[in-house]
Amino acid sequence: MADQYDLIILGSGPGGYVAAIRASQLGMKVAIVERERLGGICLNWGCIPTKALLRTSEIYHYMQNANAYGLSATNVGFDLSKIVDRSRKVAGTLNAGVKGLMKKNKVTVVEGVGKLTAPGKLSVARGDQTTELEARNIIVATGARARDLPFAKADGKRIWTYRHAMVPPEMPTKLLVIGSGAIGVEFASFYSDMGADVTIVEMLDRVLPVEDVEVSQFMHKALTKQGMKLLVSTGVQKLDTTADGVTVELKAADGTVSTETFSHAIVAIGIVPNTEDIGLEALGVATNRGHIVVDGYAATNVPGVFAIGDVTGPPWLAHKASHEGIVCVEAIAGLNPHKFETWNIPGCTYSRPQVASVGMTESAAKAAGHELKVGKFPFIGNGKAIALGEAEGFVKTVFDAKTGELLGAHMVGAEVTELIQGYVVARQLETTEEALMETVFAHPTLSEMMHESVLGAYGRAIHF
Repeated sequence: MADQYDLIILGSGPGGYVAAIRASQLGMKVAIVERERLGGICLNWGCIPTKALLRTSEIYHYMQNANAYGLSATNVGFDLSKIVDRSRKVAGTLNAGVKGLMKKNKVTVVEGVGKLTAPGKLSVARGDQTTELEARNIIVATGARARDLPFAKADGKRIWTYRHAMVPPEMPTKLLVIGSGAIGVEFASFYSDMGADVTIVEMLDRVLPVEDVEVSQFMHKALTKQGMKLLVSTGVQKLDTTADGVTVELKAADGTVSTETFSHAIVAIGIVPNTEDIGLEALGVATNRGHIVVDGYAATNVPGVFAIGDVTGPPWLAHKASHEGIVCVEAIAGLNPHKFETWNIPGCTYSRPQVASVGMTESAAKAAGHELKVGKFPFIGNGKAIALGEAEGFVKTVFDAKTGELLGAHMVGAEVTELIQGYVVARQLETTEEALMETVFAHPTLSEMMHESVLGAYGRAIHF
């Protein structure tokens, strides 16, 4: 006889395990099914361990530039194996934390490969054993994986995905990063700071193409200044591996084709949803280009089947998955939550310098027909930024000129991934420019730039 639950969740990433905890809080009997490690890609192979690597490269950068702070650091070096080991230990600590949370919230963890077999039914295979589970509702939270180049699949030796790049057996000497989204730029930043000769190739006409144009332009200059080579409007036509590297054929926008060699290549051209072989076709669950189609409450077209996170489409962010999971569970429980929407989800890139944004870019706001008030304040005008030795960057705010609505905020510079939440809260509360201008910001802080940017949009900036 199948084990009975109120809710079964397939996948334990930041969407799945958060949904499990919320469901338990609401009194549901919950089982979560995981084929690898609790915490999913984000915790084990994505968000968290990459930040551990980037912290290492940040400190290494400061050590190499200690003289700028009146300090002396000689014989600065690193041990790659210890860097990787620290990153893996950080991931392991949080994996153990999720295990503890599952136990605390009385969530049953079922290890193995799960597959929907009928409405309300799911089988879990582990080795030669199969466990049958039943529940009125099932949430699919299987996430996604790195997309391969169609003509050159990652081999873990010379061609890497993000998973390979997090546990490098050797330090690249000359690295090609294919794709300049957040993942590509973060790895480019890490390896460049650790001493690799880095080239970024991007098919579109600018790096970080989803960001505001001014942010992209700033990042292009900043990364180039750091020694990286950026090739935009350029595609990879061919990639061949050799015993000691890769040979790449690049095609520029004007049709010019060139051939270059690198020691390694990281492919960061997007993701593929994990929707194969989990029983969706048999149940008739609708998909679009592989992603599961859901409504504002994460419900699919099949009663009792829900989906959250990367498997449902962009934005492919951990915090999006977590919030989507909570909305889904509360809807199942009949609490009538607000529909899940993507209008106020912040995006962060943890490179050097950092990038963070929320809402509409200036060009998108114009295209939508808004009359705008735009403010921009540079890091060089902020006392805390200068004291930190981090005077490069800016904060940009975009307002509707008629209503005072904060349409979007875009930031580049030190610690902006922490600062952005202030604007996210402001937008969630539907705060206008007047309330933001009347808010007192502590001094000296980086957050003062957020205030100055708002003031600047209305011709009232004090320090610039």
